[in-house]
Amino acid sequence: QIITKVLLPEAMPTIVNSVTITLVTLVSYSAMAGTVGGGGLGDVAIRYGFHRYDITIMAVTVVMLIVLVQIIQSIGDAVVRRVDHR
Repeated sequence: QIITKVLLPEAMPTIVNSVTITLVTLVSYSAMAGTVGGGGLGDVAIRYGFHRYDITIMAVTVVMLIVLVQIIQSIGDAVVRRVDHR
């Protein structure tokens, strides 16, 4: 009971914050994997933006990645505020 009633509720903001950081890191790793042929937004940015010198595609993919990271971060921060009982 001590774990479920005391320790877990106290640790929940840190756990949610860690999950948020992990998701942001996964987005950045998937973009980096796309640069070496892994697919996804990084692949689109390299293939169409960099190799074909299309600055518009490059800028749009970068903005999409930034927006995706900001959405994940905002949701994570909102959940942390909701579960934090200090």
